[in-house]
Amino acid sequence: MANRKYTLLEVTTGNRALEREFLDLPKKIYKGNPNWVCPFDDSIKAVFDPKKNKLFADGEAIRWVARNAEGECVGRIAAFYDKAHAYEYEQPTGGCGFFEAIDDQELANTLFDAARQWLKERGMEAMDGPVNFGSRDAWWGLLVEGYEHQPLFENPYHLPYYKALFENYGFQNYFNQNTYVWNAYDEVNEVVYDRVKRLMSTPGYRFAPIGDEDLYSAVEKFRTIYNKAWTLFTGVKPMASEEARQMADTMRPIVDRNLIWFSYFNDEPIGFFIMVPDLNRLIGKYNGKFGIVNKLRMMWDLKVRKKCDRIFAIVFGITPEFQGKGVESGFMQAMLEGYIRTDKNQYRTIEFAWIGDFNPVMNRMVERYICARKHKMHTTYRYLFDRTKEFMRCPRLGLKPRLKEESAQEA
Repeated sequence: MANRKYTLLEVTTGNRALEREFLDLPKKIYKGNPNWVCPFDDSIKAVFDPKKNKLFADGEAIRWVARNAEGECVGRIAAFYDKAHAYEYEQPTGGCGFFEAIDDQELANTLFDAARQWLKERGMEAMDGPVNFGSRDAWWGLLVEGYEHQPLFENPYHLPYYKALFENYGFQNYFNQNTYVWNAYDEVNEVVYDRVKRLMSTPGYRFAPIGDEDLYSAVEKFRTIYNKAWTLFTGVKPMASEEARQMADTMRPIVDRNLIWFSYFNDEPIGFFIMVPDLNRLIGKYNGKFGIVNKLRMMWDLKVRKKCDRIFAIVFGITPEFQGKGVESGFMQAMLEGYIRTDKNQYRTIEFAWIGDFNPVMNRMVERYICARKHKMHTTYRYLFDRTKEFMRCPRLGLKPRLKEESAQEA
């Protein structure tokens, strides 16, 4: 596929040279940028490996690299869809992601056009981007605020001009994902302690880290709560037991058992707060390679030298019947008193990532009670193929999508 300035070449698993170009392009674009952290090559390759990515069971993916007239790789993009997620929306929606490019709108348009046409040929009527062909906790959204900060592990980092490349093409803001930072010894709002006092006046509540609990047992509790709390979100599917066990296996080498907490009522699990050490504080020097030597280096830095000083708060959830009672405040007080404010704590900051603007309750909780400050924002964009169709942002959590007539009346 080509235009007068750029040639697009499909990247296939068997073509190692083109796959190498796809993986190495970000290393050229961000060369010398002190905030960008090179991701693991194998993590990116796994997204496009049908043997490792279950979404290929009812979906497809394609990758391209773009070369200029001199044969230099200057852009890349992937397009993908899976039927389980594509048909949750008013219009079948696929995705594009792993977009990287030099600052040239014509190049960006060429890449976006290729993704759009490929998706349209497969029955899609819209595409979200930049998103992941997989779970939302990795490679999701375009960085639009916080360029001066280092990203969290497998969170996207982009240069400021990318925003214009997307918006000039016609992508519109579907939702924002906020990231908050909280220093370990910052004060929290006194309201937290008042809420905890009211909560604990009802017998039966308790909060505890997993300690020596078997990790499979812990993730099964997590799965039960997650399926009650998080499947309210658009695009989030219930988690199967096998998926939870795979998550445990993936996390096992890096787990800090002081950072995984559950809340209980009458000994029944009702909430979780899952945090891990942020590997981006350690892996930048590996240049994307994660063989046995670098694995040993990382474990030495993580477990022995304790060089990681940042916590990545991955996911937080409370079952619906216990929301709004102060359980989130109970978590904060329990963790502060049980670990964060003790001599055992090695970490300086906690980052709360992926808090969508469609969840105003969670944003208010993090801002007003925890007193964390927003310092990064990613945007998930949507492009409707029918340019005459009315665009609607992601509905707020707990609200059904509005009908067109309702939108018109508000306008």
